[in-house]
Amino acid sequence: MTGTSPIGAVVIGRNEGARLIACLTSLTDQVEQIVYVDSGSTDGSVHAARDLGAKVVELDMSRPFTAARARNAGLAQLNNCELVQFVDGDCIVEPGWIVAASVFLHDNPKVAVVCGRRREDHPQTSIYNRLCDHEWNTPVGEAKACGGDAMMRRNAVEAVAGYREDLIAGEEPELCLRLRREGWTIWRIDQPMTRHDARMTRFSQWWQRCRRAGHAFAEGADLHGRAPEHHWVAETRRAITWGLFIPALILFLSFTTPNAWLFLTLYPLQVIRLHRHHGWLPALFLTLSKFPETQGILEYHLRKRFGTKRDLIEYK
Repeated sequence: MTGTSPIGAVVIGRNEGARLIACLTSLTDQVEQIVYVDSGSTDGSVHAARDLGAKVVELDMSRPFTAARARNAGLAQLNNCELVQFVDGDCIVEPGWIVAASVFLHDNPKVAVVCGRRREDHPQTSIYNRLCDHEWNTPVGEAKACGGDAMMRRNAVEAVAGYREDLIAGEEPELCLRLRREGWTIWRIDQPMTRHDARMTRFSQWWQRCRRAGHAFAEGADLHGRAPEHHWVAETRRAITWGLFIPALILFLSFTTPNAWLFLTLYPLQVIRLHRHHGWLPALFLTLSKFPETQGILEYHLRKRFGTKRDLIEYK
């Protein structure tokens, strides 16, 4: 360990089973305190976490659950920890990550959040796991946001009132935006951080995950879409263009233009354009993802318009 204060970890999960045990075990020798926040598990996760020495917080499930609420609840239970490693219960923290991250924060006092390399544990299991692994492989250096796994300065997070608990997705980028507004920076370093176990084997799971991303895009743009951040405005417009506007235009033109179907070639052309940077498989699914993303965007605005309850969008 480095620094004068203990390093804590906040793990969140529900019914993660053996994955949670592996997650907590990976942290045992790397941090001094572990808080596990459970959101209604029925598989013995609470008892397993206690047996491994973690402090357990069982959320009141009569209130709407969000990952953001769970992370705030875990943070509140840590004692005397200046640095906090947030991690999802389906991830294993790599040996050496905690030391590397804490050293980086010690050497860079303007950095509030540091994350490293998150990789998929079994990318060979399905094409959807491979897509996750490709998604995790982001550039190193200063970044706009982190994911669910990251080490943060507690004082910085608490100074901006923590995670926004009403967000059902996209809570980390939203937190990072508010941190950057206060002059902090976010960094990704070239260091193995976590191994993730998505267990996505069905197309329907992938669709739900993209639908959730679309919902996050819409809500993020609604909250912070104005200048200078334009938070997720481009992502929202891109999804709507490919997932709604172009199909609607083709349908409209089909009533008056015999060759309107030729506009469908825009989609394979987009795949060809994207493959130069991502490869063929990610390019295909990036193009296809605009349809479930559009579904999530429309659902967000319809629910906001009519004031209906927002449920979690889960893919597991």
